[in-house]
Amino acid sequence: MSTGTLYDKVWDQHTVRELPTGETQLFVGLHLIHEVTSPQAFGMLEERDLSVAFPERTYATTDHIIPTADLARPFEDDEAETMLQVLEQNTADYDITFFDPDSGAQGIVHVVGPEQGLTQPGMTIVCGDSHTSTHGAFGSLGFGIGTSQIRDVLATQCVAMEKQDVRRIQVNGSLGTGVYAKDIILKIIGELGVEGGIGYVYEYGGPAIEALDMEGRMSICNMSIEGGARAGYINPDYKAFEWLKDRPHAPTGDAWDRAVDCWEAIRTDDNATYDDEVTFDGDAIEPMVTWGITPGQALGISERIPDPESLPSGQKETAKKALSHMDLEPGRTMQGVNVDVAFLGSCTNARMSDLREAASLLENIGRPVADDVRAMVVPGSQGVKKQAEEEGLADIFRSAGFDWRGAGCSMCLGMNEDQLQGRELCASSSNRNFIGRQGSKDGRTVLMSPAMVVAAAVEGEVTDVRTLM
Repeated sequence: MSTGTLYDKVWDQHTVRELPTGETQLFVGLHLIHEVTSPQAFGMLEERDLSVAFPERTYATTDHIIPTADLARPFEDDEAETMLQVLEQNTADYDITFFDPDSGAQGIVHVVGPEQGLTQPGMTIVCGDSHTSTHGAFGSLGFGIGTSQIRDVLATQCVAMEKQDVRRIQVNGSLGTGVYAKDIILKIIGELGVEGGIGYVYEYGGPAIEALDMEGRMSICNMSIEGGARAGYINPDYKAFEWLKDRPHAPTGDAWDRAVDCWEAIRTDDNATYDDEVTFDGDAIEPMVTWGITPGQALGISERIPDPESLPSGQKETAKKALSHMDLEPGRTMQGVNVDVAFLGSCTNARMSDLREAASLLENIGRPVADDVRAMVVPGSQGVKKQAEEEGLADIFRSAGFDWRGAGCSMCLGMNEDQLQGRELCASSSNRNFIGRQGSKDGRTVLMSPAMVVAAAVEGEVTDVRTLM
Protein backbone atom coordinates (compact mmCIF):
# COMPACT_ATOMS: atom_id res chain seq x y z
CA MET A 1 0.00 0.00 0.00
CA SER A 2 1.02 3.61 -0.55
CA THR A 3 2.69 5.62 2.19
CA GLY A 4 3.13 9.35 2.72
CA THR A 5 0.69 10.47 0.03
CA LEU A 6 -1.95 13.13 0.50
CA TYR A 7 -4.51 10.36 0.24
CA ASP A 8 -2.95 8.45 3.13
CA LYS A 9 -2.70 11.55 5.30
CA VAL A 10 -6.25 12.78 4.75
CA TRP A 11 -7.64 9.27 5.11
CA ASP A 12 -5.85 8.77 8.44
CA GLN A 13 -6.92 12.18 9.74
CA HIS A 14 -10.58 11.38 9.09
CA THR A 15 -10.59 7.76 10.25
CA VAL A 16 -13.02 7.16 13.12
CA ARG A 17 -12.47 3.40 13.36
CA GLU A 18 -11.94 0.25 11.37
CA LEU A 19 -15.18 -1.68 10.87
CA PRO A 20 -15.64 -5.48 11.11
CA THR A 21 -16.37 -5.48 7.37
CA GLY A 22 -12.81 -4.33 6.67
CA GLU A 23 -14.06 -0.89 5.69
CA THR A 24 -13.06 2.35 7.39
CA GLN A 25 -15.54 4.64 9.07
CA LEU A 26 -14.57 8.12 7.80
CA PHE A 27 -15.70 11.43 9.19
CA VAL A 28 -17.04 13.65 6.39
CA GLY A 29 -15.93 17.28 6.35
CA LEU A 30 -18.37 18.51 3.70
CA HIS A 31 -21.59 16.98 2.40
CA LEU A 32 -23.12 18.37 -0.79
CA ILE A 33 -26.63 17.43 -1.89
CA HIS A 34 -28.94 18.12 -4.83
CA GLU A 35 -32.52 17.40 -5.77
CA VAL A 36 -32.19 14.00 -7.45
CA THR A 37 -30.42 11.69 -4.98
CA SER A 38 -31.34 13.26 -1.62
CA PRO A 39 -35.16 12.88 -1.29
CA GLN A 40 -35.02 9.14 -0.62
CA ALA A 41 -32.28 9.64 2.00
CA PHE A 42 -34.33 12.21 3.87
CA GLY A 43 -37.28 9.84 3.68
CA MET A 44 -35.16 7.16 5.37
CA LEU A 45 -34.36 9.58 8.19
CA GLU A 46 -38.05 10.27 8.71
CA GLU A 47 -38.87 6.55 8.76
CA ARG A 48 -36.33 6.06 11.56
CA ASP A 49 -37.14 9.32 13.37
CA LEU A 50 -33.53 10.49 12.95
CA SER A 51 -32.22 14.05 12.71
CA VAL A 52 -29.32 15.51 10.73
CA ALA A 53 -26.22 15.30 12.93
CA PHE A 54 -24.30 18.27 11.56
CA PRO A 55 -26.58 20.39 9.35
CA GLU A 56 -23.88 23.08 9.14
CA ARG A 57 -21.69 20.63 7.19
CA THR A 58 -24.33 19.93 4.52
CA TYR A 59 -25.09 22.34 1.66
CA ALA A 60 -27.68 21.96 -1.06
CA THR A 61 -28.24 23.25 -4.57
CA THR A 62 -30.40 22.29 -7.53
CA ASP A 63 -28.78 21.41 -10.83
CA HIS A 64 -29.83 18.17 -12.54
CA ILE A 65 -33.46 18.98 -13.34
CA ILE A 66 -33.42 22.77 -13.22
CA PRO A 67 -34.67 24.40 -16.43
CA THR A 68 -32.05 26.57 -18.12
CA ALA A 69 -34.47 28.61 -20.25
CA ASP A 70 -37.29 29.60 -17.89
CA LEU A 71 -37.23 29.47 -14.08
CA ALA A 72 -40.87 30.51 -13.66
CA ARG A 73 -42.60 28.39 -11.02
CA PRO A 74 -44.16 25.95 -11.17
CA PHE A 75 -41.86 24.31 -13.72
CA GLU A 76 -43.49 22.89 -16.83
CA ASP A 77 -42.01 19.49 -15.92
CA ASP A 78 -44.14 18.24 -13.01
CA GLU A 79 -41.45 15.80 -11.83
CA ALA A 80 -38.82 18.54 -11.76
CA GLU A 81 -41.16 20.81 -9.81
CA THR A 82 -41.84 18.04 -7.30
CA MET A 83 -38.13 17.32 -6.82
CA LEU A 84 -37.38 20.97 -6.16
CA GLN A 85 -40.30 21.32 -3.74
CA VAL A 86 -39.08 18.29 -1.79
CA LEU A 87 -35.55 19.69 -1.58
CA GLU A 88 -36.90 23.05 -0.44
CA GLN A 89 -38.93 21.34 2.29
CA ASN A 90 -36.11 19.05 3.44
CA THR A 91 -33.53 21.82 3.69
CA ALA A 92 -35.99 24.01 5.62
CA ASP A 93 -36.97 21.18 7.98
CA TYR A 94 -33.37 20.28 8.83
CA ASP A 95 -31.88 23.80 8.76
CA ILE A 96 -29.57 23.10 5.79
CA THR A 97 -28.21 25.93 3.67
CA PHE A 98 -29.81 25.82 0.22
CA PHE A 99 -28.41 27.71 -2.77
CA ASP A 100 -31.78 28.00 -4.49
CA PRO A 101 -32.52 29.75 -7.81
CA ASP A 102 -33.38 32.98 -5.97
CA SER A 103 -30.06 33.06 -4.08
CA GLY A 104 -27.85 34.12 -6.96
CA ALA A 105 -25.55 31.24 -5.99
CA GLN A 106 -27.41 28.28 -7.53
CA GLY A 107 -25.56 26.06 -9.96
CA ILE A 108 -23.97 22.70 -10.59
CA VAL A 109 -22.98 21.25 -7.24
CA HIS A 110 -19.34 20.74 -8.25
CA VAL A 111 -19.08 24.32 -9.48
CA VAL A 112 -20.84 25.86 -6.48
CA GLY A 113 -18.75 24.08 -3.82
CA PRO A 114 -15.39 25.52 -4.92
CA GLU A 115 -16.93 28.84 -5.95
CA GLN A 116 -18.30 29.37 -2.44
CA GLY A 117 -15.02 28.39 -0.79
CA LEU A 118 -16.67 25.34 0.79
CA THR A 119 -14.21 23.00 -0.95
CA GLN A 120 -10.88 23.20 0.87
CA PRO A 121 -7.63 21.18 0.92
CA GLY A 122 -7.46 18.22 3.26
CA MET A 123 -11.22 17.71 3.41
CA THR A 124 -13.25 14.58 2.89
CA ILE A 125 -16.14 15.60 0.63
CA VAL A 126 -19.08 13.44 -0.42
CA CYS A 127 -22.09 13.95 -2.66
CA GLY A 128 -24.69 11.73 -4.28
CA ASP A 129 -23.05 12.32 -7.65
CA SER A 130 -20.14 10.47 -9.22
CA HIS A 131 -18.29 13.62 -10.26
CA THR A 132 -17.54 14.59 -6.67
CA SER A 133 -13.98 13.69 -7.65
CA THR A 134 -13.87 17.26 -9.07
CA HIS A 135 -13.06 18.64 -5.61
CA GLY A 136 -9.76 16.76 -5.56
CA ALA A 137 -8.30 19.64 -7.57
CA PHE A 138 -7.88 21.41 -4.21
CA GLY A 139 -6.17 18.53 -2.47
CA SER A 140 -9.35 17.18 -0.93
CA LEU A 141 -10.76 13.67 -1.25
CA GLY A 142 -14.06 13.80 -3.10
CA PHE A 143 -16.22 10.68 -3.30
CA GLY A 144 -19.52 10.04 -5.03
CA ILE A 145 -21.88 8.07 -2.78
CA GLY A 146 -25.23 6.29 -3.06
CA THR A 147 -28.56 7.12 -1.46
CA SER A 148 -28.15 4.87 1.59
CA GLN A 149 -24.75 6.47 2.21
CA ILE A 150 -26.33 9.92 1.93
CA ARG A 151 -28.68 8.79 4.70
CA ASP A 152 -25.71 7.65 6.79
CA VAL A 153 -23.87 10.94 6.35
CA LEU A 154 -26.95 12.98 7.21
CA ALA A 155 -27.51 10.92 10.36
CA THR A 156 -23.91 10.46 11.53
CA GLN A 157 -21.59 12.66 9.39
CA CYS A 158 -19.68 9.47 8.65
CA VAL A 159 -19.43 7.07 5.75
CA ALA A 160 -18.03 3.53 5.45
CA MET A 161 -15.44 3.07 2.71
CA GLU A 162 -12.71 0.69 1.66
CA LYS A 163 -9.26 2.22 1.24
CA GLN A 164 -7.87 2.18 -2.30
CA ASP A 165 -4.41 1.96 -3.81
CA VAL A 166 -2.80 5.13 -5.13
CA ARG A 167 -1.60 5.53 -8.70
CA ARG A 168 0.62 8.51 -9.49
CA ILE A 169 -0.07 9.93 -12.95
CA GLN A 170 2.80 12.16 -13.99
CA VAL A 171 2.30 14.46 -16.98
CA ASN A 172 5.61 15.93 -18.08
CA GLY A 173 6.38 18.67 -20.58
CA SER A 174 3.93 21.40 -21.54
CA LEU A 175 0.77 21.63 -23.59
CA GLY A 176 0.83 23.03 -27.09
CA THR A 177 -1.49 25.63 -28.57
CA GLY A 178 -5.10 24.44 -28.68
CA VAL A 179 -4.52 21.73 -26.08
CA TYR A 180 -6.20 21.95 -22.68
CA ALA A 181 -6.87 20.09 -19.44
CA LYS A 182 -9.78 18.25 -21.08
CA ASP A 183 -7.35 16.84 -23.64
CA ILE A 184 -5.03 15.60 -20.88
CA ILE A 185 -7.74 13.65 -19.10
CA LEU A 186 -9.18 12.22 -22.34
CA LYS A 187 -5.67 11.09 -23.25
CA ILE A 188 -5.23 9.43 -19.86
CA ILE A 189 -8.58 7.64 -20.04
CA GLY A 190 -7.95 6.68 -23.66
CA GLU A 191 -4.65 5.05 -22.71
CA LEU A 192 -5.54 3.49 -19.34
CA GLY A 193 -9.17 2.65 -20.14
CA VAL A 194 -12.46 3.18 -18.37
CA GLU A 195 -11.69 0.30 -16.01
CA GLY A 196 -7.99 1.05 -15.63
CA GLY A 197 -8.50 2.97 -12.41
CA ILE A 198 -10.62 0.38 -10.59
CA GLY A 199 -9.19 -0.09 -7.11
CA TYR A 200 -7.20 3.14 -7.33
CA VAL A 201 -7.26 6.77 -6.39
CA TYR A 202 -5.35 8.88 -8.93
CA GLU A 203 -2.78 11.45 -7.84
CA TYR A 204 -2.04 13.81 -10.75
CA GLY A 205 1.23 15.71 -10.93
CA GLY A 206 4.11 16.81 -13.09
CA PRO A 207 4.92 20.07 -14.91
CA ALA A 208 1.91 20.00 -17.26
CA ILE A 209 -0.50 19.52 -14.33
CA GLU A 210 1.17 22.13 -12.15
CA ALA A 211 0.97 24.67 -14.99
CA LEU A 212 -2.85 24.38 -15.14
CA ASP A 213 -5.06 26.93 -13.43
CA MET A 214 -7.48 25.68 -10.78
CA GLU A 215 -10.35 25.34 -13.22
CA GLY A 216 -8.26 23.17 -15.51
CA ARG A 217 -7.30 21.04 -12.54
CA MET A 218 -10.98 20.63 -11.70
CA SER A 219 -11.61 19.34 -15.23
CA ILE A 220 -8.86 16.74 -14.75
CA CYS A 221 -10.12 15.49 -11.38
CA ASN A 222 -13.74 15.63 -12.54
CA MET A 223 -13.25 12.84 -15.06
CA SER A 224 -11.20 10.56 -12.80
CA ILE A 225 -14.40 8.60 -12.32
CA GLU A 226 -14.67 8.04 -16.09
CA GLY A 227 -11.31 6.29 -15.85
CA GLY A 228 -12.62 3.93 -13.18
CA ALA A 229 -10.80 5.59 -10.26
CA ARG A 230 -12.58 6.08 -6.93
CA ALA A 231 -11.27 9.64 -6.75
CA GLY A 232 -8.56 11.90 -8.14
CA TYR A 233 -6.59 14.70 -6.57
CA ILE A 234 -3.80 17.20 -7.09
CA ASN A 235 -1.55 18.37 -4.28
CA PRO A 236 -2.56 21.88 -3.14
CA ASP A 237 -0.21 24.74 -3.89
CA TYR A 238 -0.20 28.53 -4.00
CA LYS A 239 -2.66 28.48 -6.92
CA ALA A 240 -5.22 26.65 -4.82
CA PHE A 241 -4.68 28.96 -1.88
CA GLU A 242 -5.00 32.11 -3.97
CA TRP A 243 -8.11 30.78 -5.69
CA LEU A 244 -9.81 30.12 -2.34
CA LYS A 245 -8.77 33.28 -0.53
CA ASP A 246 -11.62 35.71 0.24
CA ARG A 247 -14.33 33.36 -1.01
CA PRO A 248 -17.53 33.41 1.11
CA HIS A 249 -16.84 30.30 3.21
CA ALA A 250 -13.03 30.38 3.23
CA PRO A 251 -11.17 31.04 6.52
CA THR A 252 -10.15 34.62 7.26
CA GLY A 253 -7.52 36.42 9.35
CA ASP A 254 -5.45 34.20 11.65
CA ALA A 255 -7.64 31.23 10.75
CA TRP A 256 -6.54 31.60 7.13
CA ASP A 257 -2.86 31.47 8.10
CA ARG A 258 -3.41 28.39 10.25
CA ALA A 259 -5.38 26.75 7.45
CA VAL A 260 -2.61 27.31 4.90
CA ASP A 261 -0.08 25.72 7.29
CA CYS A 262 -2.34 22.68 7.60
CA TRP A 263 -2.94 22.53 3.86
CA GLU A 264 0.76 22.56 3.10
CA ALA A 265 1.34 19.79 5.62
CA ILE A 266 -1.01 17.35 3.89
CA ARG A 267 0.86 17.50 0.58
CA THR A 268 2.39 14.20 -0.52
CA ASP A 269 5.87 13.68 0.98
CA ASP A 270 8.90 13.75 -1.30
CA ASN A 271 9.73 10.17 -0.30
CA ALA A 272 6.15 8.87 -0.62
CA THR A 273 5.58 5.45 -2.14
CA TYR A 274 2.84 4.60 -4.64
CA ASP A 275 1.15 1.39 -5.66
CA ASP A 276 1.61 2.27 -9.32
CA GLU A 277 3.09 5.07 -11.43
CA VAL A 278 2.32 6.08 -15.02
CA THR A 279 3.96 8.85 -17.06
CA PHE A 280 2.59 10.83 -20.00
CA ASP A 281 4.32 13.30 -22.32
CA GLY A 282 2.32 16.54 -22.31
CA ASP A 283 4.15 17.81 -25.40
CA ALA A 284 2.79 14.87 -27.41
CA ILE A 285 -0.88 15.43 -26.53
CA GLU A 286 -3.02 16.94 -29.28
CA PRO A 287 -6.67 17.99 -29.22
CA MET A 288 -8.63 14.89 -28.23
CA VAL A 289 -12.09 13.65 -29.23
CA THR A 290 -14.09 10.54 -28.54
CA TRP A 291 -15.21 8.36 -31.44
CA GLY A 292 -17.37 5.85 -29.59
CA ILE A 293 -19.72 5.31 -26.67
CA THR A 294 -17.33 5.37 -23.71
CA PRO A 295 -14.86 8.10 -22.68
CA GLY A 296 -12.10 5.52 -23.15
CA GLN A 297 -12.79 5.44 -26.89
CA ALA A 298 -10.77 8.61 -27.37
CA LEU A 299 -8.04 9.60 -29.79
CA GLY A 300 -6.11 12.59 -31.01
CA ILE A 301 -7.78 14.62 -33.74
CA SER A 302 -5.22 13.39 -36.29
CA GLU A 303 -5.42 9.74 -35.22
CA ARG A 304 -7.47 7.12 -37.02
CA ILE A 305 -10.35 5.14 -35.57
CA PRO A 306 -9.11 1.62 -34.81
CA ASP A 307 -10.33 -1.55 -36.42
CA PRO A 308 -12.17 -3.53 -33.72
CA GLU A 309 -10.32 -6.68 -34.78
CA SER A 310 -7.03 -5.01 -33.84
CA LEU A 311 -8.16 -4.37 -30.28
CA PRO A 312 -7.83 -6.65 -27.23
CA SER A 313 -10.61 -9.23 -27.05
CA GLY A 314 -12.38 -7.43 -24.20
CA GLN A 315 -12.76 -4.29 -26.30
CA LYS A 316 -13.83 -5.69 -29.66
CA GLU A 317 -17.59 -5.95 -29.13
CA THR A 318 -17.87 -2.51 -27.53
CA ALA A 319 -15.91 -1.04 -30.45
CA LYS A 320 -18.22 -2.71 -32.98
CA LYS A 321 -21.27 -1.42 -31.14
CA ALA A 322 -19.74 2.05 -31.02
CA LEU A 323 -19.02 2.18 -34.74
CA SER A 324 -22.55 1.04 -35.53
CA HIS A 325 -24.13 3.58 -33.21
CA MET A 326 -21.92 6.46 -34.35
CA ASP A 327 -22.16 5.60 -38.08
CA LEU A 328 -18.38 5.55 -38.39
CA GLU A 329 -15.86 3.35 -40.15
CA PRO A 330 -12.45 2.29 -38.85
CA GLY A 331 -9.43 3.87 -40.51
CA ARG A 332 -10.75 7.44 -40.72
CA THR A 333 -10.10 10.36 -38.40
CA MET A 334 -12.89 12.25 -36.65
CA GLN A 335 -12.17 15.39 -38.67
CA GLY A 336 -15.06 16.25 -40.93
CA VAL A 337 -17.75 14.37 -39.01
CA ASN A 338 -20.94 16.44 -39.29
CA VAL A 339 -22.21 18.12 -36.12
CA ASP A 340 -25.86 18.95 -35.37
CA VAL A 341 -25.54 20.33 -31.83
CA ALA A 342 -22.76 22.11 -29.94
CA PHE A 343 -22.98 22.03 -26.14
CA LEU A 344 -20.68 24.09 -23.94
CA GLY A 345 -21.42 23.28 -20.30
CA SER A 346 -21.37 20.64 -17.49
CA CYS A 347 -19.40 20.26 -14.27
CA THR A 348 -16.38 19.42 -16.42
CA ASN A 349 -16.21 22.60 -18.51
CA ALA A 350 -18.62 25.42 -17.61
CA ARG A 351 -16.43 27.72 -15.53
CA MET A 352 -15.12 31.19 -16.30
CA SER A 353 -11.84 30.08 -17.89
CA ASP A 354 -13.76 27.73 -20.21
CA LEU A 355 -16.13 30.49 -21.28
CA ARG A 356 -13.36 33.07 -21.69
CA GLU A 357 -11.33 30.78 -23.92
CA ALA A 358 -14.36 29.85 -26.01
CA ALA A 359 -15.50 33.46 -26.40
CA SER A 360 -11.98 34.63 -27.29
CA LEU A 361 -11.77 31.98 -29.98
CA LEU A 362 -15.15 32.99 -31.38
CA GLU A 363 -13.98 36.59 -31.66
CA ASN A 364 -10.77 35.55 -33.37
CA ILE A 365 -12.56 33.32 -35.87
CA GLY A 366 -15.00 36.12 -36.66
CA ARG A 367 -17.69 33.84 -38.03
CA PRO A 368 -21.03 32.71 -36.55
CA VAL A 369 -22.29 29.25 -35.76
CA ALA A 370 -22.96 27.22 -38.90
CA ASP A 371 -26.55 27.48 -40.17
CA ASP A 372 -27.41 23.85 -39.50
CA VAL A 373 -25.95 23.70 -35.97
CA ARG A 374 -27.92 24.25 -32.76
CA ALA A 375 -25.48 25.69 -30.22
CA MET A 376 -25.88 26.50 -26.54
CA VAL A 377 -23.79 27.73 -23.62
CA VAL A 378 -24.89 26.73 -20.13
CA PRO A 379 -22.84 28.39 -17.36
CA GLY A 380 -21.94 26.23 -14.38
CA SER A 381 -23.49 28.56 -11.83
CA GLN A 382 -25.41 31.78 -11.46
CA GLY A 383 -22.14 33.33 -10.31
CA VAL A 384 -20.40 32.28 -13.50
CA LYS A 385 -23.35 33.50 -15.56
CA LYS A 386 -23.32 36.92 -13.90
CA GLN A 387 -19.57 37.36 -14.28
CA ALA A 388 -19.63 36.23 -17.90
CA GLU A 389 -22.37 38.75 -18.64
CA GLU A 390 -20.44 41.53 -16.90
CA GLU A 391 -17.33 40.70 -18.95
CA GLY A 392 -19.31 40.77 -22.19
CA LEU A 393 -18.81 37.08 -22.92
CA ALA A 394 -22.53 36.41 -23.14
CA ASP A 395 -22.85 39.07 -25.86
CA ILE A 396 -20.10 37.38 -27.85
CA PHE A 397 -21.83 34.02 -27.65
CA ARG A 398 -25.23 35.46 -28.54
CA SER A 399 -23.86 37.43 -31.48
CA ALA A 400 -22.25 34.29 -32.85
CA GLY A 401 -25.51 32.36 -32.65
CA PHE A 402 -25.13 30.48 -29.36
CA ASP A 403 -28.15 30.21 -27.09
CA TRP A 404 -27.13 31.73 -23.73
CA ARG A 405 -28.94 29.85 -20.96
CA GLY A 406 -29.21 29.65 -17.16
CA ALA A 407 -27.09 27.53 -14.83
CA GLY A 408 -27.57 23.77 -14.56
CA CYS A 409 -26.45 20.33 -15.70
CA SER A 410 -28.50 20.70 -18.88
CA MET A 411 -27.56 18.60 -21.87
CA CYS A 412 -24.80 16.78 -20.02
CA LEU A 413 -27.40 14.20 -19.00
CA GLY A 414 -30.64 15.51 -20.48
CA MET A 415 -32.83 15.45 -17.37
CA ASN A 416 -34.41 18.79 -18.28
CA GLU A 417 -35.63 20.16 -21.61
CA ASP A 418 -32.09 20.37 -23.07
CA GLN A 419 -31.89 17.12 -25.01
CA LEU A 420 -30.75 15.68 -28.31
CA GLN A 421 -33.44 14.81 -30.81
CA GLY A 422 -33.33 11.58 -32.79
CA ARG A 423 -29.95 10.87 -34.39
CA GLU A 424 -28.42 14.29 -33.73
CA LEU A 425 -24.67 14.34 -33.14
CA CYS A 426 -23.45 16.64 -30.38
CA ALA A 427 -20.01 18.16 -29.99
CA SER A 428 -19.98 18.31 -26.21
CA SER A 429 -17.69 19.65 -23.49
CA SER A 430 -19.32 17.28 -20.98
CA ASN A 431 -17.89 14.07 -19.47
CA ARG A 432 -19.89 11.11 -20.78
CA ASN A 433 -20.81 9.84 -24.23
CA PHE A 434 -22.90 6.83 -23.25
CA ILE A 435 -25.81 5.89 -25.50
CA GLY A 436 -28.86 7.86 -24.38
CA ARG A 437 -26.85 10.10 -22.07
CA GLN A 438 -27.99 13.35 -23.67
CA GLY A 439 -31.69 12.57 -23.79
CA SER A 440 -32.12 10.55 -26.98
CA LYS A 441 -31.49 6.80 -27.22
CA ASP A 442 -30.35 7.37 -30.79
CA GLY A 443 -28.36 10.54 -30.13
CA ARG A 444 -24.58 10.60 -30.58
CA THR A 445 -22.04 12.42 -28.44
CA VAL A 446 -18.44 13.41 -29.19
CA LEU A 447 -16.53 14.65 -26.15
CA MET A 448 -13.99 17.45 -26.56
CA SER A 449 -12.65 20.66 -25.02
CA PRO A 450 -14.69 23.90 -25.04
CA ALA A 451 -12.42 25.33 -27.73
CA MET A 452 -13.03 22.27 -29.90
CA VAL A 453 -16.79 22.69 -29.33
CA VAL A 454 -16.54 26.24 -30.67
CA ALA A 455 -14.58 25.05 -33.70
CA ALA A 456 -17.19 22.36 -34.42
CA ALA A 457 -20.05 24.84 -34.01
CA VAL A 458 -18.57 27.32 -36.48
CA GLU A 459 -17.42 24.77 -39.05
CA GLY A 460 -20.44 22.49 -38.70
CA GLU A 461 -18.17 19.49 -38.31
CA VAL A 462 -15.52 18.11 -35.99
CA THR A 463 -12.49 20.30 -36.61
CA ASP A 464 -8.92 20.60 -35.34
CA VAL A 465 -9.19 23.87 -33.42
CA ARG A 466 -5.54 24.62 -34.10
CA THR A 467 -6.39 25.37 -37.73
CA LEU A 468 -8.59 28.26 -36.53
CA MET A 469 -6.20 29.75 -34.00
